[in-house]
Amino acid sequence: MRSRTKSAPTIAVILAFTIVGIASHPAVAFTVQLDWQGKHFEGKPLSWSKQRALLLTRDGSLLDFAPSQAKNITKSPARFYGFSAAEMRGHLHREFGKRFDVSGTSHYLVVHPKGQRDVWAKQFEDLYRSFVHYFTTRGLQPTPPAFPLIAIVCHKQTDFVRLASRDGIRLNPGLLGFYSPATNRVLLYDVTAGQADTSNWHVNAATTIHEAVHQLAFNTGIHVRFRLVPKWIVEGLATMFEAPGVGNSSHYPHPSDRIHRDRLKSFLNYTSSRRHKNALPHIIASDKLFEHDPEAAYAEAWALTFFLSELQPNRYAQYLKKTASRKPFSAYSSANRQKDFTDVFGSNWKLLDAKMNRFIENLRVFIKHQS
Repeated sequence: MRSRTKSAPTIAVILAFTIVGIASHPAVAFTVQLDWQGKHFEGKPLSWSKQRALLLTRDGSLLDFAPSQAKNITKSPARFYGFSAAEMRGHLHREFGKRFDVSGTSHYLVVHPKGQRDVWAKQFEDLYRSFVHYFTTRGLQPTPPAFPLIAIVCHKQTDFVRLASRDGIRLNPGLLGFYSPATNRVLLYDVTAGQADTSNWHVNAATTIHEAVHQLAFNTGIHVRFRLVPKWIVEGLATMFEAPGVGNSSHYPHPSDRIHRDRLKSFLNYTSSRRHKNALPHIIASDKLFEHDPEAAYAEAWALTFFLSELQPNRYAQYLKKTASRKPFSAYSSANRQKDFTDVFGSNWKLLDAKMNRFIENLRVFIKHQS
């Protein structure tokens, strides 16, 4: 999630199940159809007990329900596939009505205010291509999304709040947008109220990029929705892409364009206090810093991610593969989090921390010379 005051998204509802043998692609040997709360669903069962079930539905969302409250449950031998783009477009038109257009690209369906296709759809598709290129050049080949990627752009904040509430999302003050692993959608609102040339446009752009990177990572195998990923990895990657030179190097070719100056400033402000807290091993082992000091946590996550991706790209790719290949829906203890990290980057925390601090300090000097 991205907001003016950064707050942590939760995927606890998705990780509350223990499942063995989930396929990475949503096509399986059978499907389940049922009616729940007045709606009809068809999907792949991921978990099923008398108390609780989890169904991956044809639009890519995850339905969490009590089987006793569902009706007309039937099992079908037909193989399950997600909706096609044409099918999903029809569903979105019916869901959002005449106030919105639905624009399609090669990988996205973007629901947006009428007449704003050029403002939104191209942004998302361009980011997809940049994201794939970024990881391909670093030895990771993102897999094509199994479902059309859906992004919803609201006219104004009140619509944003209403739609988030409908999906059971409680919004923190200042929240501008979020990616929901449960719905597999990006939801945000246009802070410029349709005036793309205003000074607030950069807020739209940063929010779009941050949340779209979450969605891309969880749908292309960089992260996996059914595996618990340390928050510093998830947020560090999305925050890093906010710098224009990371995701759009052809238009922003200068090395300084890859530096997120706001996060750099935050990290430098945090440097003196973090030295006494063993900050590096702590953020690897636990997500608690995001709860206690979000500003410091996001700065730490950005700094570590940028350092590793810039100076150790092959190892960073290896580490992402390692975290994405964990057993679905399994717990991820602090000890195992640290072991997975040290298996790739070594166990000399002090040396790694010193190298990262030196790298970040050099960024400050570099930017100062560019000014």
